[in-house]
Amino acid sequence: MADYQGRKIVIVGLGITGLSCVEFFLARGVVPKVIDSRNNPPGIDKLPDQVERWVGEINQQWLLAADLIVLSPGVALSHPAISEAVAEGIEIVGDVELFCREAQAPIVAITGSNGKSTVTSLVGEMSRAAGWQTAVGGNIGLPALSLLNPHVQLYVLELSSFQLETTHSLQASAATILNVTEDHMDRYPLGFQQYRAAKLRIYEQAKHCIVNVDDAMTMPVRGVDRRCISFGVTFGDYHLNQQQGQTWLRAKGEKVLNSDEMHLTGQHNLTNALAALALAEAVGVPRASCLKALTTFTGLPHRYQLVHRNAGVEWINDSKATNVGSTEAALKGLHCHGTLWLLLGGDGKSADFSPLERLIQGNNIKVYCFGRDAELLYALRPEISVRVDTLEDAMHAISQQVSKGDVVLLSPACASLDQFKNYEQRGERFAALAKELG
Repeated sequence: MADYQGRKIVIVGLGITGLSCVEFFLARGVVPKVIDSRNNPPGIDKLPDQVERWVGEINQQWLLAADLIVLSPGVALSHPAISEAVAEGIEIVGDVELFCREAQAPIVAITGSNGKSTVTSLVGEMSRAAGWQTAVGGNIGLPALSLLNPHVQLYVLELSSFQLETTHSLQASAATILNVTEDHMDRYPLGFQQYRAAKLRIYEQAKHCIVNVDDAMTMPVRGVDRRCISFGVTFGDYHLNQQQGQTWLRAKGEKVLNSDEMHLTGQHNLTNALAALALAEAVGVPRASCLKALTTFTGLPHRYQLVHRNAGVEWINDSKATNVGSTEAALKGLHCHGTLWLLLGGDGKSADFSPLERLIQGNNIKVYCFGRDAELLYALRPEISVRVDTLEDAMHAISQQVSKGDVVLLSPACASLDQFKNYEQRGERFAALAKELG
């Protein structure tokens, strides 16, 4: 465990993660300073009086006088003020790095452009089904530092590329990159490979690496080695098997579960289940406990969630699809007997939408485009697309045209912040409108 006594510590970025860092240091008898460029950052009212704070801008003088800077995932390492601190040799870490220095139990670490919250939650459920005291968090739920507890037997962490950039001491018992598709390009000026490199940090000191055979970008830089366990749709140590119209999960050559016994649907969710099974078994969770969790887990809100079914029409909320890869996964796993009504839109974060073009071919699909990047999405296939201002406008128009066998899918391929507080609010609005209009 690290000793922070006598060190001048500055936390950059408040919110729930920043507060967890403040509490961490105060519990160790160290009073940090806090900087946040926002005028009224979330959590400012919960900051103890003895903690000095600077809001509205970055205080460069504080940064350059620090021994240790704890950087919020929301602040880029490339920020000029942070770059200057790096050049001065000041140590910069994130909250996950602080956590890794303290954690005494094995860690399962999960990243990827899509599916990581589902897999993280599933591994947590598998571990709990075995009776293990399990702590789940990181980029989902509670911040990593809030999970620290001497009684925990397994930590399961969802980690973003931003968090991995400032993490150096992670020694995961099992780690995975589920997939790598273009995302956050506004944060990675050097492009896709810079984003991938941040993800690949998760493998550096891992005991087991769970890799996706269908995505070469998930492989360690030096290629597959003895640490690697694979999963995939048709190949891999864990894969799917089609038999007599049914889909089975196979693990190391053994048929272990019929997908009909699961609540999760869509091929992407079945591969998420394979990844979770591989991770849990790699750290010793009994298979029986894993399979029990797979049959009871109902999925997470806003992730390919059936929110309404009426008159033969299904309304699916996939609001968490905030990037192109996630929407691709949803479309590939979809079975629709009638017309697919697809809602795309929001802030694309400078992404390339062209991979969606091949998935919206045919005559049984209509696309409604809304929000900041509606024009770019509309241009993918204008002859079947409609531009509207808002999600509400799209829902009202679609509700007048649907018929039995149709599917209405919100899988926006964009962030929500141009018109909503977050993707949850967007998904809740979709679900409410589906029940009202459908």
